[in-house]
Amino acid sequence: MRRRILITGAGGMLGQDLVGAATGETDVVALARDELDITDSDAVDTALRRANPDVVVNCAAWTDVDGAEDDPAGATAVNGTGAGNIARAAIAAAAWTIHVSSDYVFDGTSNRPYAESDRPNPLSAYGRSKLAGEVEVARNAPGRHTIVRSSWLFGAHGHCFPATILRLAAERDELSVVDDQVGCPTYTPHLARALLKMSTAGAPAGVVHVAGSGSCSWFELAQQIVEEAGAQCRVRPARTADMARPAPRPAYSVLKSERREAPRLPQWREGLAEYMAVRV
Repeated sequence: MRRRILITGAGGMLGQDLVGAATGETDVVALARDELDITDSDAVDTALRRANPDVVVNCAAWTDVDGAEDDPAGATAVNGTGAGNIARAAIAAAAWTIHVSSDYVFDGTSNRPYAESDRPNPLSAYGRSKLAGEVEVARNAPGRHTIVRSSWLFGAHGHCFPATILRLAAERDELSVVDDQVGCPTYTPHLARALLKMSTAGAPAGVVHVAGSGSCSWFELAQQIVEEAGAQCRVRPARTADMARPAPRPAYSVLKSERREAPRLPQWREGLAEYMAVRV
């Protein structure tokens, strides 16, 4: 039986890949930001009532980490209250909610990969807004939600770290990239396929970690990008303390899943190779 999936944030990097993966596999209602503002609760109620989906995948998000420090209320309105609006309307429509969250809900002080049972402790306004979204989803859709934490997303349909490195490497002879932040780069088509599978075959309730396999620092990722591009640019390691940014970042935010039913994604290097092959 074909299921109907409503995708919010369908114009974003992950949203576009999810729409592409789902098209032809299931009935899709794709709503970009200009078609549905998730902070407008009445609009959300109307959209879900009209669509009558089986599953709602919330890819809509405030993603400007540094900008959230200047406007924490704006970030929380989208990532927190907006996520709650989706979950509440999904319950009214008898739909399951799949909500995409972030590794930035952790403080990065762990010396081992973070599992679902580890206690969140965000450092930044962005991280706090994402944790607020998790709380709102759980509160508004009890027993009928999946919170998918992922990390370091990159893909061909939006601004991302590899795109920035490729641009800078073409302009400069040398780049400095932080080597003391470690995480799991996640290729959005890989994550999209996992979200689609959960939407059609059944999603585990509660929190689940789904990120690219393996881990690296931003410096190591930049080195790999430059090497695969064949760019004549030297990449030097730098410290976070020397690269002033408004928002604090977790030094170590590697995710793993302690749940057997959690989707396993390919290695981040595989995702990067695929990205390099299709980038525009």
